[in-house]
Amino acid sequence: MIRIAICDDEERIVEELSKRVKEHFSEAEVVCFSDGEMLLEMMREVLFDIVLLDIDMPGISGLDAAEVMQTMERRPLIIFVTSHDELVYDSLQLHPFGFVRKSHMDDELVKVVEDAVSEIAQRDRRFVFHAAAGDVRLKLKNILYFEADGNYIKVMTTQEEYRFRETMQALENSLSGDGFVRVHKGFLVNQEAVKIINSDKLILIDDTEIPMGRSYQEDAKRKLMRGMLR
Repeated sequence: MIRIAICDDEERIVEELSKRVKEHFSEAEVVCFSDGEMLLEMMREVLFDIVLLDIDMPGISGLDAAEVMQTMERRPLIIFVTSHDELVYDSLQLHPFGFVRKSHMDDELVKVVEDAVSEIAQRDRRFVFHAAAGDVRLKLKNILYFEADGNYIKVMTTQEEYRFRETMQALENSLSGDGFVRVHKGFLVNQEAVKIINSDKLILIDDTEIPMGRSYQEDAKRKLMRGMLR
């Protein structure tokens, strides 16, 4: 079950958001809050998958609340809800999943929540392959990158390394829709593992440096930047 929090100091907006979410996502559990302090207090005990969060609230603002959420072990997908378009730029540093403008709620709300629900489902997807020791099943989110090694592929996680027989092209075709980006003829990288994008290389969350091939740079940077802004 998906658990969704809605936080806005305007009662009318909370009611409208809650009604629309429940109509389109009937299996979701929806919990509503009127201020950021109440939300953060609840999040000490309850895990939310998605948070619909007003940017501009008295007391703890949506930006302040989102900053706290970034430090949590299991971070929710944050969708900012706002009537102040000028605040959107300030929120990008917090890497929200998306935005809903209150004046365009009819057009934007359902689509961005649908995308967030799909993203959460994808987090638990697995990659299965046959290695020398037998069949291996890994969560995609735990894979940092794949590296070509002759007729084999090396799978690198933060904890372990595996090796199996496959072509990089076949792997790219299989995983491109799951957030893996080809950045070099010999590397396929999980965009969630990228910390820094330089002109000719990437630095991952474990400080591994991955080269970027010249013919891949433009397309790879575009895809990676799009992922980092989420």
